[in-house]
Amino acid sequence: MHWDAQRYLDRHGFIIERGRALVDLLDPQAGERILDLGCGTGDIAATIAARGAQVVGVDASPAMIDTARARFPALDFRVADAAALPFETEFDAVFSHAVLHWVLRADDAARAIARALKPGGRFVAEFGGYRNCAALETAFADALQRVARRDYRSPWHFPRLSGYAARLELHGLVVRAAWHFELPTPLKGEDGLRQWILQFLPHHLDGFDTATREAVLAATETALMPTIWRDGAWQADYRRLRVVAERAT
Repeated sequence: MHWDAQRYLDRHGFIIERGRALVDLLDPQAGERILDLGCGTGDIAATIAARGAQVVGVDASPAMIDTARARFPALDFRVADAAALPFETEFDAVFSHAVLHWVLRADDAARAIARALKPGGRFVAEFGGYRNCAALETAFADALQRVARRDYRSPWHFPRLSGYAARLELHGLVVRAAWHFELPTPLKGEDGLRQWILQFLPHHLDGFDTATREAVLAATETALMPTIWRDGAWQADYRRLRVVAERAT
């Protein structure tokens, strides 16, 4: 799908801040070569580079890569598919935040990540886990069907911890730690829920006139108001999967 990089920066900066916090778990060292997989607008790659590492940022979205290059021209950003990375035994670490649930070819991605790492190289990632945003998806799917008679098809894969750990081990990565946890996440502004939908699920609204589009968004908001509107803000019902692994030597 086409990514709106400016909307992402303006309305979804919480994702960048969460990714920056995860860099501490990565613990990049000066001189290390690190791949930021799904680098988006480049902010987290810049945070890693500030620790002294040599960073390559890749993303499947040309729009995101264009934005990253414009914002951080000194860094190396490339368009690449996570399931078909063009690297072999090249990186001390692979880092990925809020990306891998978009990669439906999950086995190919795990294989490509392992191949990109040097023996003993580490993999640190956090992304949507089992039942991530389940309430949000359910309400949107129902609104889409009731208002517009259009079926919803999730663009994501949210794995269970056990299944994902087994997948990594199958492709040559030794899992050192893994967590699956709830992370209720505030969305910015009273229109935060619809902005989230317009950022991450815009293709489901393609072809609708303005009235139908608004009706779907309003119906989703109405359905979710009792459950994820808290303390004057929308709280996305995120459940995250975090893993730390290394390539077998």
